Amino acid sequence: MQKEQITELLKLTVDKKASDLHLRVPSPPVLRIDGALVPQEDLPTVTPEDVEMIFEHITTPEQRNTFLNELDLDFAYSVPGLARFRVSVMKQRNTISIAFRVVPFKVFTIDELGLPQICKELILKPRGLVLVTGPTGSGKSTTMAAMIDHLNESDSRNVITIEDPIEYLHPNKKCLIAQRDLGDDTRSFATALVHALRHDPDVIVVGEMRDLDTITTAIRAAETGHLVLGTLHTTDAPQTIDRVIDIFPHGQQQQIRLQLSQVMEAILSQTLLPRITGGRIGAFEIMTANPAVRNLIREQKTFELHSVMQLNIKDGMQTLDHALANLLRAGTVTKEEALMKSSSPERLNKLLQFSHGATAA
Repeated sequence: MQKEQITELLKLTVDKKASDLHLRVPSPPVLRIDGALVPQEDLPTVTPEDVEMIFEHITTPEQRNTFLNELDLDFAYSVPGLARFRVSVMKQRNTISIAFRVVPFKVFTIDELGLPQICKELILKPRGLVLVTGPTGSGKSTTMAAMIDHLNESDSRNVITIEDPIEYLHPNKKCLIAQRDLGDDTRSFATALVHALRHDPDVIVVGEMRDLDTITTAIRAAETGHLVLGTLHTTDAPQTIDRVIDIFPHGQQQQIRLQLSQVMEAILSQTLLPRITGGRIGAFEIMTANPAVRNLIREQKTFELHSVMQLNIKDGMQTLDHALANLLRAGTVTKEEALMKSSSPERLNKLLQFSHGATAA
């Protein structure tokens, strides 16, 4: 397989509006379109020689050496005039498997993506911790990029991002932005965070809060007057709070609850659903840290957070089930898809019954 053929495959991925391209032996190329895997049956089956050649074409000698030692590799790859791609390489059945995630050159705005308007307020906060959460492939990176772009258009701040790998590229507009790539520019999120604090930042963006050292430093950064944005692979606000606290040793957890209750500004949890008319749409759970939320975090009562969110809809909060119910009422998604994405299908059904009852009344 020649380099031109790889470019053609990536062009096909973009043209078909797919989010991902999978090259795995012994299947034909597979695209993920609107969340569904679609094998390209009219294309030849991928051979071990094909993926070896593609791997050689798209990597540097240093990247190949890393893969040889670790058997896993993540990096960014660009095709000029087409798109950037987040690339993940792994071994399976002694062959190479490659997944390309499309990252458009253009950073879409908060309004273009239909994100909650509160995103504009959150990114302009002077300090605190804002977490964007959701499963893999739910659009967390796209949401954070749109928020950074809004800040870049609105205010003058020194922004440092730590990413694995860098996806969206941000030019300096009103902000001064440094983007650090895990692997090429720094060895770990935790180390990069420590050094970022010495670089006079106003805003620090952590691509993934995946370990104790990173989370500890992120909380400390938020405590010392910085705005910190980070992502976690959690599905709702209570689970996010619990995940952050549970990563600490038992003896430290009460202290972390206190710190988290003071620095937390918001948790935005998101998931993507197929639209009935084609394409995908986001559903968002929004929790902002009012006094009641801070108290529940401090008092170890995260199970009551959904109740507070339901009572504070006028302040911009909403549960994921509330967002899903709104999409169902609007006829945007199917009930089957909404129930699959809900963390509590029973609660979602009650919401729908309540709204039907209110309509009938």
